[in-house]
Amino acid sequence: MFCPQCGQQQINGIIRFCSRCGFPLDGVIQLLANGGSLPAYRSPDEPVPMSPRKKGVKQGGLLLLSGAVIVPILAMFASFSSFVLPQMLAILAAIICFIGGPLRMFYAAVFEEGAPKPVRLYGPPAPMPMPPQFAPHAQHNALPPPPVRSQPSWRARPNTAELANPPSVTENTTRLLEKEDRTER
Repeated sequence: MFCPQCGQQQINGIIRFCSRCGFPLDGVIQLLANGGSLPAYRSPDEPVPMSPRKKGVKQGGLLLLSGAVIVPILAMFASFSSFVLPQMLAILAAIICFIGGPLRMFYAAVFEEGAPKPVRLYGPPAPMPMPPQFAPHAQHNALPPPPVRSQPSWRARPNTAELANPPSVTENTTRLLEKEDRTER
């Protein structure tokens, strides 16, 4: 991957800033990972649609709980009636609600599609797989190559070898000893 601002080739595809100019590369990485299209972000106050899995589990739970209300009511009507129809309705309601409700929840939990992965609104981007044509090269240099534009040359550095070397430590110590000898006499 190359920096869009200065053209510097980046060492790997997961760095966040250009090593030469400091340009933020988060958006470039996301563009490359999505095939050149920007990812769709949703606002935090936008309602999240319910997934089919969650909807199915909710339907099964409502069916099971409604059976706890409907079956006793139908059983009371069946006990006061001498006909077979209310008894059959109570039995059918019990089968549908108490067996169908948990079966609906199980089917939704196992076979229906869950919620899509949330889109990150803020923070560092998640590492995204790079397509093979944008994969980093095997060669890793310790330093980036020199810039494309040559820098203006400054004055030549002075040659410090022509300066006099400082005196050694022994010379200073010898001078101090000579001063002491003179003062004692």
